[in-house]
Amino acid sequence: MANTIKMRASLSGDVTTVKALMKHPMETGLRKDKKTGEAIPAHFIQEVVCEHNGKQVMLAEWGGSISQNPYISFMFKGAKAGDTLKLSWTDNKGESDSAEEAIK
Repeated sequence: MANTIKMRASLSGDVTTVKALMKHPMETGLRKDKKTGEAIPAHFIQEVVCEHNGKQVMLAEWGGSISQNPYISFMFKGAKAGDTLKLSWTDNKGESDSAEEAIK
């Protein structure tokens, strides 16, 4: 899965606010296919990590109960305008994606 993350990072004072939208089906494994009646296999993001200058500033561990195309927003201190953030996710099937964004 490529190009699945849209991210913005803005600085206000000494606090950086990060907002990200991740495109992912987020299947729980409990739903059934309406045509076949068979269970749709679980497929969900398990881990989301954000790094600022190579240092982890946020870690989220998710399960199957997160909605499709999840949105996340968080804040942290210690960054400055122009610094780069890297947000990445890994799902239960081993797929992953990441995006980088400069703080504005």
